[in-house]
Amino acid sequence: MNETYSLAPVWFTDVVGSALMVVFSILSVVYAVRLVKAQPSSVIWTYVLWLSVALAVFSVSRSVGHIAKRFLLAMDLSHIWVSLRPLSGGLNTITFIVVASITLFFQRVQKINVAILNDKKALEEAGQEVMRLNRDLELLVRHRTEELSRSERKYRRVFEGSMDVIFILNSDTRFVDINTAGVSTFGFGAKEEMIGQLALGQLFALPHEFDEVMCDLRSQGYVKDRECRMKSANGAELSLLLSATVRRDESGRIVSYEGIAKDITARRQMERQLQMADKLASLGQVSTGIAHEVNNPLGIILGYTQLLLRETGEGTQIYDDLKTIEKHGRHCKTIVEDLLKFARSTQTHKTSINVNETLDQVISLLGHQFELDNVALIRESDANIPSLVADEEKLKQVFMNLLMNARQSISGTGRITVRTAHDASAGEVMIEITDTGCGISPDIIGKIFDPFFTTKPVGEGTGLGLSVSYGIVQDHNGRIEVSSCPGEGSTFAVHLPIGDSQP
Repeated sequence: MNETYSLAPVWFTDVVGSALMVVFSILSVVYAVRLVKAQPSSVIWTYVLWLSVALAVFSVSRSVGHIAKRFLLAMDLSHIWVSLRPLSGGLNTITFIVVASITLFFQRVQKINVAILNDKKALEEAGQEVMRLNRDLELLVRHRTEELSRSERKYRRVFEGSMDVIFILNSDTRFVDINTAGVSTFGFGAKEEMIGQLALGQLFALPHEFDEVMCDLRSQGYVKDRECRMKSANGAELSLLLSATVRRDESGRIVSYEGIAKDITARRQMERQLQMADKLASLGQVSTGIAHEVNNPLGIILGYTQLLLRETGEGTQIYDDLKTIEKHGRHCKTIVEDLLKFARSTQTHKTSINVNETLDQVISLLGHQFELDNVALIRESDANIPSLVADEEKLKQVFMNLLMNARQSISGTGRITVRTAHDASAGEVMIEITDTGCGISPDIIGKIFDPFFTTKPVGEGTGLGLSVSYGIVQDHNGRIEVSSCPGEGSTFAVHLPIGDSQP
């Protein structure tokens, strides 16, 4: 028995289901588009979008095919459906191929994306590690910089605080740096006057000493405790104990010189004063006995010579010979008297005196003779000099000796300047006698205060004037300093302490 069933539910389901499938696929595409816009860099959402689009195309193709089939069959147009069915099936097949291709393509893309994400993660971790290392490096650099700054400040304090001269020279021996003590020692106002402007050789009093120092530096690489005679900016001579080293680069080329110099000028002056005091003391002990032993026979010789001169007529050879004996005998007697003055410990009578007035008395005594000899005497007096407690007669002897020596050093016309000054910080008065004479050679300047040392011709000096003057100044707790440049003149400076003692 054949029973016929109604196909309306099937048609309804097929048409409605196809329409809903299109709607849902389109909604999926819309939602996928929103996800891609929210996260454009996400490969997953891009894949979902393409997959939704492909499925939407498949849904539309299949739904349109099903709906068209039902309408064509209902209108008894099955022959048209027969013609369209292969196209619908082919379109569905192509759509499935596209979906499969998208899936396979995005599977590969996903692997690449995973690799990229891993690389990104590795890069982020590496970046974080680099940032950490950079922070550590910054901390290390800051610590090292602080350590270097502390070290530089420490050594700069040592450099600037040292009482000895510390200097650095370039390869041409010009000053690159020098500490405050060096600037002060060499008598400059600021280190800028020396750095880049002055070479070490210009400060040496004797050029050959500089040549010897540089020769030893280049051959040995150092010099140690080399005593050098140098000069300050105002020409004053200095004694320095020099130690220096050479700095070379990798090729052995000299880059710089570094050195330390200790000013021993005061020590050398003190040593010379002690040596002089020893000489004077020893000579004084010997001189007393010798002077007495020689003085008596000289008196007898001169006495008999004068008796013979009375009995001998002038103009004869015997008379001339006796006058020669008398002349040289008197010269010997003068030497003996000077020796006795030098050796005899006479009582010092100290009173309160004005140095300017004492000098004026000596100058008034010598001034006329100096004018006749075409030697100008120039006075530069400090009116604010306080009174001194001293033996005026002995100081007159000192000033007389120094002025006469200055006069004798000038041949022809010249000038002698007598200057007085008060150094309140040192608590002393300075008397300076400067001449424009021949000067004193560096070879003998250290001997001028030695007893019996003289550069005068035989018969014109005993060599005791400066020794006696030296002893008088020493007895007043003072000192005599001399500076000289051959051919330009000499300066003798007498320093006398003011003191608080009463006469």
